[in-house]
Amino acid sequence: MDSNDLTPEVLRSLRKQRPYPAVSLTMPTHRHEPWSDQDPVRLRNVLSEAVHRMEADPDVPKATRQAVRGRLDEAVAEVDLRHKLDGLLILADAEEHQVWYLPRETPESVVISDTYLTRNLVAATVQRHHYWVLNVAADHATLWSGVGDSLHEHRADGFPATPSEATWDVERLERVGNPPSNFMDEDTRKFMRSVDDAFTAVLAASPRPFYLVGVAPALALLEEAGSTARSATGRLAKGGLTDGPAHVLAKALRPLAEAYARDEERQVLVQLDDARSSRTFAAGLDEVWEAVREKRAGLVAVEEHFQRSARVSEGHLIPVDGADGAALGREVQDDIVDELVESALDGGAQVVFLDDDVLAGHERIAAVLRY
Repeated sequence: MDSNDLTPEVLRSLRKQRPYPAVSLTMPTHRHEPWSDQDPVRLRNVLSEAVHRMEADPDVPKATRQAVRGRLDEAVAEVDLRHKLDGLLILADAEEHQVWYLPRETPESVVISDTYLTRNLVAATVQRHHYWVLNVAADHATLWSGVGDSLHEHRADGFPATPSEATWDVERLERVGNPPSNFMDEDTRKFMRSVDDAFTAVLAASPRPFYLVGVAPALALLEEAGSTARSATGRLAKGGLTDGPAHVLAKALRPLAEAYARDEERQVLVQLDDARSSRTFAAGLDEVWEAVREKRAGLVAVEEHFQRSARVSEGHLIPVDGADGAALGREVQDDIVDELVESALDGGAQVVFLDDDVLAGHERIAAVLRY
C-alpha cells in the first residue's frame, strides 16, 4: 500500500492498541541504481534486528515470538523492491502484517511496542499536498490533479477545454495584411474567461493550492479574464506542456513545489515566534507532551527524524538512553515522539514535520498552544 491509501479510518485502525509485541520496521529505499542495490541488504538487516530484539525480550513468549516472526517473513516476502518510492514501512504482530511504500525518506529503525509506528505514514500524508495545475494555451486548456510528485489529468468539469471555432475579422485582415494575434483576438479572450469560470467552480468544490502553466501571454490573458488566477501558488511560464505527459509536467513543477514547501516552513516558524511573544509556546519533549495530554496544543512542529526512547512517570517523560532497545524493557516507549504525534492528532492539533536541525534551539520539538 502507499500513503494515498491512508484514510482517517485506516489510521485509527493502525493506531489502536495491540497485543505485545507489535513490530514496526522502517528503512529508506532508492528509486534508481546503483543505490537501489543495497535495499535488499538493508531489509535483511532490519529483519534480523527485530528478531534479535524479540529473542532478548523476556516479555515475549517463544510461541508469540514465532508467530510474529512468521508474519514478518510473510511481509518481507511480499515486499516488491521494484515498486519503490523513498521509504518502506513494515508492520506486524502475531496476527497480521502490512507493507507500506512511502514517498519520503525514512530512517532505518526497529520499534517494538504495543502499538504500530504511524508517524511516517502521517508525515507522508501531510507532505503529499493535493493541488491543481491549470495549463493554458490560446486554443487549449487542461487541468491536472496532483499529490506529491504524482499528477493525473482531470477530465471533468469542463476540462479539457477548447474554444469555439474562431471567426476571423476578414476586413481587418484585408486592412493590415495579416491575421490578428491569438492573444489579441476577442475569441481567445472569451475562451480564457470560460476557462476562468470553469476553474473557479472547481476550486469552490475542491479548494487546493494551484499552479498556472503556459506561455507568458496566455497567463497574462488568463489573469485579465478573472480574479482567480491572481491567487495562484506559483506560475511556470513555459509552453508545450498542455498535454503533459504527467511525469514531464511534474518534473517541471518541482522547483515551484519545493519553494511552496519552504514558504510553508517559514510560516510555521513565524507562528512559533509569535507564540513565544504571546506566551502560548511550548518547547522540548516534556513540555510539548504535557500540552498535548491537556489538549492545549493547536500546532505541533517536530523535526523529521527526531526520535527518543522514554518512560512515562506521573504524567512526565523520563528519557531513556541506549543504542540497543532490547535492553530497555517493555515499559519504555521506543519512540515516544510517535505516541505524542498520535495524541496530538487525537486532540485536534495540526502536526507539521520540519527539516532536521530547524528546531535545534527548541530541543527538536515545539508547539503553539491554544491557551
